[in-house]
Amino acid sequence: MTPMAAADELWAKLLQDAEALAKEHMSGYDPSHDWAHVQRVRQWAMHLATTVEGPIDRHVVELCALFHDVCDAKYSDTPLPSILGPFFDAHPGVMSESQLDLIYRVIPSVSWSTEVKLRASHQWTEWHDQSRELAVVQDADRLDAVGAVGVMRCAAYSSSKNVLLLDPKESMKVHANGSKPVPTAQAHFHEKLLHIKDRMKTRAGRIEAEKRHQTMLDFLDALSREQDTTRSE
Repeated sequence: MTPMAAADELWAKLLQDAEALAKEHMSGYDPSHDWAHVQRVRQWAMHLATTVEGPIDRHVVELCALFHDVCDAKYSDTPLPSILGPFFDAHPGVMSESQLDLIYRVIPSVSWSTEVKLRASHQWTEWHDQSRELAVVQDADRLDAVGAVGVMRCAAYSSSKNVLLLDPKESMKVHANGSKPVPTAQAHFHEKLLHIKDRMKTRAGRIEAEKRHQTMLDFLDALSREQDTTRSE
């Protein structure tokens, strides 16, 4: 076996085990963050990686996509190294130290809320803006939050947390005293989902996000119409 063939075989085994590990962790999450979500993010991340200019480590992209939610703070307080450390130790030599460092840097930076917090505290760095690996995984994850799939995921997550799907009296407006609207799935579109298209990092991601944005606008228009009890037709 040639060295290249041996390396390919080791990578294939690592990838197979990475899929199994991610699938195991996601099995404990609700349908909005399940294995199917990971698969969609993975597929989009790998596609977007082919569209960006400049060098990009596709092995890092694929692993970051697979593992991006294994330690999601909404579901787990386990530190990322506690899960990935033993995993990579079981596959010595497949990933270089620089690749591992990049993985441990990208994954904690993927989420929308993390970027918001880092920007607010002036901790969003030049590296965050320039990392192609981070950009494509972020865009892939954000694409799965919008459009028709995003509508379904929003409803699924809200239901899992016993959050109202809609409240016609409060969800679309701010209270007179300036407080936030009652938390509902419907309000979440205005709080976050409708802003995602403006925070995409790749050209291909922005193009797809624009299409999915329109899908959400059409959905919200239909939702508004169906809630309007004054309509006669």
